[in-house]
Amino acid sequence: MFSINIYVKLALIIGGLILGVGLTAMYGFWYGFPFLLMAVILLVSYFLLGTIQSAAKFVEAGDFDSAESRLKLTATPKLLYPTQRAVYYIMKGSIKAGRNDLKGAEDEFQTALSIKLPTDDERAMVLLQLANINASRQKWTQAKNYFKEAKKLTVTQQQIKDQIMMFEKALGNQGQMKAARSMGRQGHSMMHRSGKRRRPKGR
Repeated sequence: MFSINIYVKLALIIGGLILGVGLTAMYGFWYGFPFLLMAVILLVSYFLLGTIQSAAKFVEAGDFDSAESRLKLTATPKLLYPTQRAVYYIMKGSIKAGRNDLKGAEDEFQTALSIKLPTDDERAMVLLQLANINASRQKWTQAKNYFKEAKKLTVTQQQIKDQIMMFEKALGNQGQMKAARSMGRQGHSMMHRSGKRRRPKGR
């Protein structure tokens, strides 16, 4: 997908406005109109699309500082398209998760979930992120609830399907661990009781 570097875009917006206004003042509206039109189009795209695309490259590379700097160049997240706004918060959550700020990441993913996501794939991805965060914090009930919601969705991306299978195995292992601990407690209790049995009286 074609994209313009955010700094180049901002320079074109400023340059287009200056040239457009200057040429309009000196020679008339139609001389400055092309530059004004270009500046307005770029300005509208900046407010509707933000800096999501350029930040995504840094997130994929694991360069969270650069990604965060690019996201900060999004002036007003509330003006973004709903899809872009959701991705904006998903990226913020991914950055915080990468820095092990699980509470902050959970808040960002919750915000993304509250926005209408375009497909079940995006929604499932966010739900899995929330499930993983809660599992890592030993909040298994919340993790299972998010996972159940994710499983109900019609997922088409194989990568997300694989993540669902992996998380399901992790939940199974967690269940086995609980059972083992429970059996261990019962076994200890039985041994403790058996140790208290009275010896038969000698004849």
